[in-house]
Amino acid sequence: MVGDPTRELARNFDVLIEEAGLALRGSFIINPEGQIKAFEVQDNSIGRNAAELLRKAKAAQYVSMHDGEVCPAKWTEGAATLKPSIDLVGKI
Repeated sequence: MVGDPTRELARNFDVLIEEAGLALRGSFIINPEGQIKAFEVQDNSIGRNAAELLRKAKAAQYVSMHDGEVCPAKWTEGAATLKPSIDLVGKI
């Protein structure tokens, strides 16, 4: 989490509601190279799930270190991953 008193980040990530002077609830997972790997934006009336955000961050870290593997939906640390191939079509 970061503070954004100048609202520059909110503008750059396109979550700022200018007329209200506040930002939508946005979560962004950005790798060390500056690439957005996951993001989620919702209205301020909808809460975020910190456990799900952490799961996504761990999945992003995992796949960055394991070339050719992907983390399926609901993947948790230590669970099986997938290696995409034509053999998976229609099976997941």
